[in-house]
Amino acid sequence: MTKRARLAFSALLAGAPLLAAIAATPDVEIARAEPARTAIGSALDAVAGTTFDCADIAAAEAAGAALWRRGVAAGAAALDDRPLYWARLRTAGTLAAGALPTCAGAAIFESTSRGFVDVQFDDAADLRVLVTGFDPFLLDREITQSNPSGVTALALDGDRHTFAGKQVQIETVIVPVRYQDFDDGLVETTLVPLAERLDVDLLITVSMGRSDFDLERFPGRRRSATAPDNRNVLTGANAEAPLVPALGDGPLAGPEFVEFTLPIEAMLEVGGDYAVHDNRAVTTLEAGTLDAPNLEALADQTAVRGGGGGYLSNEISYRVVNALARSGSSIRSGHIHTPRMPGYDRETVEGIVTQTEALVLSAARALLD
Repeated sequence: MTKRARLAFSALLAGAPLLAAIAATPDVEIARAEPARTAIGSALDAVAGTTFDCADIAAAEAAGAALWRRGVAAGAAALDDRPLYWARLRTAGTLAAGALPTCAGAAIFESTSRGFVDVQFDDAADLRVLVTGFDPFLLDREITQSNPSGVTALALDGDRHTFAGKQVQIETVIVPVRYQDFDDGLVETTLVPLAERLDVDLLITVSMGRSDFDLERFPGRRRSATAPDNRNVLTGANAEAPLVPALGDGPLAGPEFVEFTLPIEAMLEVGGDYAVHDNRAVTTLEAGTLDAPNLEALADQTAVRGGGGGYLSNEISYRVVNALARSGSSIRSGHIHTPRMPGYDRETVEGIVTQTEALVLSAARALLD
């Protein structure tokens, strides 16, 4: 991305509803920062917080971009996403005493510290891959929790690989575990437009899931999870009464289910510590839980859970696939659920990151063939 393009995108972020939840106070996420430091200890010192003048948008962008770069360097070295996550919140906490709700630079800092302005592809890249990870979540259950998808994003950012003389470049961002950001249009007004603007070929969303790797074939439209997000917001939905999420001022438009466009055959051949599944399991109001043979079999069903469940893992996948389809984009997309990891364990996360990278690269090679 050229400097002019970076500035234009920064202006877009500053004026958009993206990550607007950072401007609310008191903030549940920020309040966890000190307990996290006590519980996790010196590992968090790998990424220091920062400060900026709320009235200075350029300073806010610079502070966020610098934090992202420090987070990538530290996260790739230590295979730990927690230092960046908590450093971002410590920075927001310095603004929280009356300044955060009116801080003009807060949203741009939040966006840039998640890598959105750092996404840049070489002109020489034959295949452009954008990968998203998530923040740690359910932190009131386990304050030391890491998220392998966020670690993957930090470890893969900027990677370049050559296959048969063709270059593959991977860029990454990390998204929040907050319903409001999704309702405000994080995917539809920021993530997907960014991918389209930069001529991305493959957009893969990643989150932490079950015991193995699941490639989520049929994302569903509705929320049904009863778990809170990272600000302890509940959807009010459940398996008996799944709810359509919002997009801006109205409901999210789209079919009840969509289908990913990943090169599944190549990805299923990837070996490693964990099995890789083509997950076709969904839950509907009419039929309960079933393995759908194809999308047509779900045409008259009401989504309760997509392949990714009823939480934000499923939702980011649905929103990406749905938005790309509605825009007529040729970008291939889909969701990888990694194995879950309680708390943090270096050996476990290393195996997960290595196999996730292999899955991403297998998809890239298949598109180059």
